[in-house]
Amino acid sequence: MPPREGRHAVWPDRIRAEVVAAVRAAGIEHPWAHQARAAEHALDGESVVVATGTASGKSLAYLVPVFSTLLDGAEAPNGRGATTLYLAPTKALAADQCRSVKELSHPLGNSVRAAVYDGDTPFEEREWIRQYANYVLTNPDMLHRGILPSHPRWASFLKALKYVVIDECHTYRGVFGSHVAQVLRRLRRLCARYGASPVFLLASATAAEPSVAARRLTGVPVLEVADDASPRGELVFALWEPPLTELHGEKGAPVRRTATAEAADLLTDLTVQGVRSVTFVRSRRGAELISVISQERLAEVDRSLARRVAAYRGGYLPEERRALEQALHSSELLGLAATNALELGIDISGLDAVVIAGYPGTRASLWQQAGRAGRAGQGALAVLVARDDPLDTFLVHHPEALFDQPVESTVLDPDNPYVLAPHLCAAAAELPLTDEDLALFGPASEGLLPQLEAAKLLRRRTRAWHWTRRERAADLTDIRGEGGRPIQVVETGTGRLLGTVDAGAAHSTVHEGAVHLHQGRTYLVRSLDLEDSVALVEEAAPPYSTVARDTTSISVLETDIEVPWGDGRLCYGSVEVTNQVVSFLRRRLITGEVLGETKLELPPRTLRTRAVWWTVTEDQLDRARINPEILGGALHAAEHASIGLLPLFATCDRWDIGGVSIPLHPDTLLPTVFVYDGHPGGAGFAERAFHTARTWLTATRQAIASCECDAGCPSCIQSPKCGNGNDPLHKRGAVRLLTVLLEGAPEEKDGASEEKESAPEEETVDEAPVRPPAEPSEAPPAP
Repeated sequence: MPPREGRHAVWPDRIRAEVVAAVRAAGIEHPWAHQARAAEHALDGESVVVATGTASGKSLAYLVPVFSTLLDGAEAPNGRGATTLYLAPTKALAADQCRSVKELSHPLGNSVRAAVYDGDTPFEEREWIRQYANYVLTNPDMLHRGILPSHPRWASFLKALKYVVIDECHTYRGVFGSHVAQVLRRLRRLCARYGASPVFLLASATAAEPSVAARRLTGVPVLEVADDASPRGELVFALWEPPLTELHGEKGAPVRRTATAEAADLLTDLTVQGVRSVTFVRSRRGAELISVISQERLAEVDRSLARRVAAYRGGYLPEERRALEQALHSSELLGLAATNALELGIDISGLDAVVIAGYPGTRASLWQQAGRAGRAGQGALAVLVARDDPLDTFLVHHPEALFDQPVESTVLDPDNPYVLAPHLCAAAAELPLTDEDLALFGPASEGLLPQLEAAKLLRRRTRAWHWTRRERAADLTDIRGEGGRPIQVVETGTGRLLGTVDAGAAHSTVHEGAVHLHQGRTYLVRSLDLEDSVALVEEAAPPYSTVARDTTSISVLETDIEVPWGDGRLCYGSVEVTNQVVSFLRRRLITGEVLGETKLELPPRTLRTRAVWWTVTEDQLDRARINPEILGGALHAAEHASIGLLPLFATCDRWDIGGVSIPLHPDTLLPTVFVYDGHPGGAGFAERAFHTARTWLTATRQAIASCECDAGCPSCIQSPKCGNGNDPLHKRGAVRLLTVLLEGAPEEKDGASEEKESAPEEETVDEAPVRPPAEPSEAPPAP
């Protein structure tokens, strides 16, 4: 990708001279054209989103007008002066930005008082921040649970709030983004109560339709600055397929070397050559494993080099994260194996190379990770190492699928009643909710209030709705949807707390017998106590890694609506999705050879949610020329494609929904495809899918049929999050199956007509909802 020349401009003349001097002292003589334009909008009181490339100086675009305004406020005769609230999706990014703000504002003295306020902030510091800080850096979780419910203690800060900065705004998507949108509306309501109307300044390097997404997120009109005027060094982007090994897997198929082993070798080679690099890995275990392998290889070359490579992931203690970030800044570390916890805007200037071990699932994440290299303007290298699955294989052989396609749209729906309801309760607890407030929260709010009153959550008194419970309303919902107490990982001999593991991942990562990696050290899990949320581990050096195996099933609890589609049926109702980790494999390091399997006795985990599902009969299968050999692949392919198309019809994100396809389901006694909401109780997506089923499934069939590939690709039937490795899939079978199904579809009347109430073989289970890019450790506890 060729280099690009930069285009300079001048700062608006309203920027304080001291701020311009401070920027020059940092080595920046003139701004890029997009920085000056964004600053102009901010000074005019216009909300703006800066959607320019990685390392294009987005932070400076909003910091300069913010500093200038804070400087003006510092000279005000009364009050604390203007304030700014900065929101980051992760703690790491907020901490990194705080360092940058303090360095840049150092020449301005005490005029800019920046501080991080999150779950790691000591309680003794919190009162000072509330009273005196004028640039507070936090995250949406702390805003939701800590700041807004305690707004009387933040009154002087909110009264003076001039700017709200929302960094990496493309990460606020799906149900998480919808929650954050309502948190921001609650913030705007409280600011109005205190007489403030803040300007929103948003930034993202990978956003489609940035102004539209920003307006949906904030609820206010947002201007767009997307013409990137910064220079860019040449980027060499390599698509790397690991070689075949001498090993053979199932049915005698040759096995490729793992992406983990290949990426570890690349990280080792880059470190030996003194190339500063980061290797991004999809899992925490993978990040630890790559760092261990690389350290062992480096020790054979030069023992001092082994200390210059480390792992970085969620679940570390706060002090460990900070130490790693500092070591990376100071160049003490040359190489890092990291999860997406390091993907977002942390300033790691001077990186020469990025290795991406496995396609991260979206083009937005791919470019975000690749953009970490070359941040100082020099030439850089990015390498995507393919995993041995159809999706990654397709991408390395079809570069146009990556380089000729735009990034995905940021999808969120603030009007989703399942999201909106708990925020109406939280808003009423913060201040009694009046009829005038409802316009702020959207048209769906008026219809929800009687339901919340019937549930005895709210009560109307005179002109306002009041919260009725003793518990905190903000605790009704976890905006990231993670749920459950994190599992503490404790060393048996010393009682030392090593870190934490997300409750949702504990069954598969810290079960008894699991190999647990932590900062290059290997531990064996001796016991997992789910009741006390503790995993006891001891240091060991096994010659293998462990991989959990699980089973997933879905059962119909209640069919609310059932509609005939010819001989088939379209249904909507309540389901229970059951997942259970049943065993784990021991795999030899590097080669991946399976050494054995051990059974586990862990309790199943269940998700009660809402789903849409459709069935087909034997006659329909005969007409579609679907025999038993291809039935599973045809159902599976149709399921994948329908999930990929649903965001066009239900304002959701692919990561918020799950799917299961089964050739013979025990409840329906027919071949069945389920699409379900990946959130307890449902989130409204499956309901919307049911009511637009004919249009949705017609579009699904067209998307598969019109794709130019022969046997299926990511553009049609392959999924970035398939639990079965995109196998089996049968493209032509899916087209024929959907064609026959749609022949019997009734005319749509905002849904299905003729609604009526009504009281295995091998199954393909995949598309289990995976929470996007927030590491579990990034959600701060309630203060």
